[in-house]
Amino acid sequence: MTNSVKRHIFFVDDEPGIRRAAHGTLNQNGLKVSCFARAADCLKKLRSQTCDLLITDVRMPGMDGLELLTEAKRIFPSLPVLVISGYGDIPMAVKALKAGALDFIEKPLDRSSLLSAVESALEQGSQTHPVLAEALTKTETKVLHLLLDGKRTKKIAKLRHRSVRTIEDQRSNIMHKLGVDNLVDLVKRVAVVRVIDPPEDE
Repeated sequence: MTNSVKRHIFFVDDEPGIRRAAHGTLNQNGLKVSCFARAADCLKKLRSQTCDLLITDVRMPGMDGLELLTEAKRIFPSLPVLVISGYGDIPMAVKALKAGALDFIEKPLDRSSLLSAVESALEQGSQTHPVLAEALTKTETKVLHLLLDGKRTKKIAKLRHRSVRTIEDQRSNIMHKLGVDNLVDLVKRVAVVRVIDPPEDE
């Protein structure tokens, strides 16, 4: 990742080890990095100094990543934002993506994944994503929204009064139609674009 002028990244995470690792990785790749342990500190800095990219953890004590994203977008609407999320934070990550984040990076942070996401975000900037093609049936759309809410297959089967096998087939169809092969990519594909509204119950 080479730039004649160093791009400046604000990185927010309450875990010191993650901040150190991210700072080292990004700094070694020609990027200027300012790390913050609290979202409120980052927001205060943003009010006096802009950056080229904001990366924030979703779950933090005090102000969380979603609140930081919302406030940062008020100050700089075109600021690209990446969110860091663990598997259990998928519903919250979806909210962040709907609020304007470009993408999310799954924990534990992997060097190559982090650099790839950062490079992509810096290239995309505030690029507008196309609307999700209406490729899903109403039933598949309902299952999709339950998946985005963090529900597992057995729970969805119970809620939909269907067999686990039926839900597995529907989930497989959804992933095939959207061109993904795992839940994380499914969330990114749908949420980064525009999450379609769930259809009304029959």
